[in-house]
Amino acid sequence: MAEKDSSSDRGGSKRSAKPTINDVARLAGVSKKTVSRVINRSPLLNEETRERVEAVIRRLGYVPNPQARALALGRNFLVGLIHDNPNAQMVLNVQQGILEALQGTDFEMVVRPVDRNSSMMLDDVRAFLERQRLFGVVLLPPISEDDSLARLCDEVGCRYVRMGSVQLDDAAHMVASNDREAVREAITYLIQMGHRLIGLIEGPDGFRSARERRLGFEDALSTAGIGLPRSLIAAGNYTFETGVSAANRLFDLSPRPTAIFASNDEMAAGIVYAARERGVSVPDDLSVIGFDDTPIAAHIWPPLTTVRWPIVSMARSAARKLVGDVVDGEAPDDQPSMLASMLIRRGSVAPPPRT
Repeated sequence: MAEKDSSSDRGGSKRSAKPTINDVARLAGVSKKTVSRVINRSPLLNEETRERVEAVIRRLGYVPNPQARALALGRNFLVGLIHDNPNAQMVLNVQQGILEALQGTDFEMVVRPVDRNSSMMLDDVRAFLERQRLFGVVLLPPISEDDSLARLCDEVGCRYVRMGSVQLDDAAHMVASNDREAVREAITYLIQMGHRLIGLIEGPDGFRSARERRLGFEDALSTAGIGLPRSLIAAGNYTFETGVSAANRLFDLSPRPTAIFASNDEMAAGIVYAARERGVSVPDDLSVIGFDDTPIAAHIWPPLTTVRWPIVSMARSAARKLVGDVVDGEAPDDQPSMLASMLIRRGSVAPPPRT
């Protein structure tokens, strides 16, 4: 009798054991990878297979266990965003792209700001990676331009993708944009409109994006045979306030520029604000072009001509490079490593005023 009860207990234990992904795969007649794709809502499946697997999941009452998967991988299902960037809108756009890529998966995002000027930055990042046991990280400029940070990720076994304005790494670890070419097109547009006295408000020192955008500015002027006096270049820090102060410096010149290019939209909005304060009409007296195409570009008056930086798409691609193989078997190289920026023409550009 005791033996029978023992057998019954064992049978009861078997019946109460939680179903596994192996059970689902076996009963559905598919691989574990296919089950994972169904769980993560991958588009790389036909409806018949999806419905068959989902029916088995419902019948078994199978519930995916991200903790168990994390234990097997030796990593949490966390994607980190590490940045030291003064442009809050840019950081928000990157977060949007990453969250879009992670939607419907077991992955979550954690954000870590750092100080690139600190002698302890690498130690702080190492401690963060090891403490959180991150699956991977997206590195924003300008810290993405630091090769020692990429090497650190390799040392601790953390996947990484760098974002930037120029290719800094191989395709599996990089998503870049063509800032130099896009700015060259924007300044060429001003020249075609008749402008010859064009000011530049550049980004902060240490940012490769600032350098690439200045190079595109210089390329366009050089091709047109237009000189660039140092007085027409003003320093900015990718913030509205520095756009205002830099614009006022350029407005004090005699003659003042008939057009100004700002290395991002925040500073371009500062130019428009400063112009209104000085009684300078945009675009009748002054043409303005920004870079990013953030919401502020379409909301100010006049609407801002700007270079659309595909930052959300870049962030989405970066996150997919990190997790795509786990989610649906996608290799990092399946995602683009270069996304093109483009000029968006709105109301802030006109021919220069007649003298």
